[in-house]
Amino acid sequence: MKQHLQHPVFSVISKLAAEQDVQAYAIGGYVRDIFLKRPSKDIDIVILGNGIAFAEAVAATLNVKVSVFKNFGTAMLRYQDVEVEFVGARKESYRSDSRKPIVENGTLEDDQKRRDFTINALAIALHGDEFGTLIDPFGGIADLDAKLIRTPLNPVETFSDDPLRMMRAIRFASQLNFKIDDEAIAAIKSNLHRIKIVSQERTTDELNKIILSPKPSIGFNYLFDTGLLHIIFPQMVALYGVEIINGKGHKDNFYHTLQVLDNICETTDDLWLRWAAILHDIAKPPTKRFEPSHGWTFHGHEDKGARMVPKIFAQLKLPLNEKMKLVQKLVQLHLRPIVLSQSIVTDSAVRRLLFEAGDDIEALMLLCKADVTTKNEYKVKKYRNNFELVQQKLKDVEERDNIRNWQPPVTGLDIMQLFGIGEGREVGIIKNKIREAILEGEIPNEREAAINFTIAKGTEIGLKVVANTN
Repeated sequence: MKQHLQHPVFSVISKLAAEQDVQAYAIGGYVRDIFLKRPSKDIDIVILGNGIAFAEAVAATLNVKVSVFKNFGTAMLRYQDVEVEFVGARKESYRSDSRKPIVENGTLEDDQKRRDFTINALAIALHGDEFGTLIDPFGGIADLDAKLIRTPLNPVETFSDDPLRMMRAIRFASQLNFKIDDEAIAAIKSNLHRIKIVSQERTTDELNKIILSPKPSIGFNYLFDTGLLHIIFPQMVALYGVEIINGKGHKDNFYHTLQVLDNICETTDDLWLRWAAILHDIAKPPTKRFEPSHGWTFHGHEDKGARMVPKIFAQLKLPLNEKMKLVQKLVQLHLRPIVLSQSIVTDSAVRRLLFEAGDDIEALMLLCKADVTTKNEYKVKKYRNNFELVQQKLKDVEERDNIRNWQPPVTGLDIMQLFGIGEGREVGIIKNKIREAILEGEIPNEREAAINFTIAKGTEIGLKVVANTN
């Protein structure tokens, strides 16, 4: 293992461990990632002794600042390209109403026992003759080879002590494309109610990490199958299932959503576009209706879905800012390009889409392409060809009419000055007529044409021009 300990921080730790006659170990994710051949810039160090005092000595030797977190018994420093966190070896015990442990000094074995998974309990000695020795008491290397998520101790106890570990197990499975051990799955199912003692922020943080994994459907299938999703995100569970009446059924919108999510992950790492994929059909359950003449309908699910987005974001403690508004907009508009791709595309329809989507038009097109989940190759090819036509039309219309992030060529102030009127209903009427005329292609998106149009429409409602507007 010595070849993986070439970073200068390890030699400093080894030297100080010898001087202070203490044992030091690299542990956890850094060691795991060596075997996964993944780069890691975070190093966790366990000291058999005072972790904070040892960190301060390392920082003094490297001439860097150290941040001390006394409440957690940890200290952290940054050196060159790595972040190193130090802690004294400890053992933990838990109360039933909290995931915060009671901490005592412990041995390396105690510290490894308290780790969440065997693959995160691996340690490498950094002191004396043992420098570079791998310590793997729970078969973590074998589990890495088997692509298995397993707890060092009884999983029922592990998940009951800290229920967030249930989310972490699924997150690691999703990130690494690993299988969760059957005993661990059973333990998650028996500890479901315990997730309620975890703060929503911590739960959502793990959920976001699942969403950001290469194939999030792996994680969501585990969340659904264990029952965790039913507790943390019931609106998504409501998408599950197929109802059949008179021999007519609809697709399972839960698995369709997972396919759309996986699809969009092939083209973007953006968390909020991935959230848009998750929520694009979220209102199908409450809008589902059966019409004997042509089967199941979900009329207005895009409008109701957009209205549901702020409530879901608030429930999950996601940001209620422009990120939420982006997701809301994409949910609202997600059917529009699909409709355009199925018919003759008019300039006015494209202008309206550009007007409403603005700078998010590319994100919207990514979502719509991901929304094509049919297994019929002919239909897939047809949709893709039609989307390309729509995108070309979007480009052509934008270059000609400059509608994206549209600003009116005639403002309300212009209208008031032109007719010598104050703020009022007439100003709003004329502004709306100008916008509609430009979007319909009746007049170009230019000031002179818009001024002439304004004079004509003002005259129609009894207004008289009293000033020139350049």
